[in-house]
Amino acid sequence: MSGTPQGSIAKRLQWLFENVHPSGRGPYTPTEVAQGIREAAGEQGTTLGASTIAALRSGARDNPSSETLRALAGFFGVKPSYFLDDEEAAEHTQAKVTAIAAMIDNQVLSVALRAKGLSPDSLRMVATVLNQARKLEGLPAPDDDGLDLNN
Repeated sequence: MSGTPQGSIAKRLQWLFENVHPSGRGPYTPTEVAQGIREAAGEQGTTLGASTIAALRSGARDNPSSETLRALAGFFGVKPSYFLDDEEAAEHTQAKVTAIAAMIDNQVLSVALRAKGLSPDSLRMVATVLNQARKLEGLPAPDDDGLDLNN
């Protein structure tokens, strides 16, 4: 996953394009997003053109309507406030999106489901084993996800 955007709607939208897409394929195109929004909205809903989406993504346009933000948020599975929240709230949303993307991988989901119900001590032990496996495979240590295993 890519780094965290620093506040602008364009940067936050770019982060979504880079990080929210089906496993095994690259990012959506503005045309695909426009089509998805059109299909989800039906005949009475918001239509958003690919050129508008591309302009928002590049920063050429930076004052979208609340309806536009709702449509984009719906497509990417975030709350509309993601585009307007302070950095801490946006980063929290991105952490959730990252976790959901990882869970889409059935093997990751299987590990997570097996951990359900374990005590905090057991969860820490599992996390230690996973961190060691990542190290052995040359993968970077995961970012601090802010999870408190004491609750």
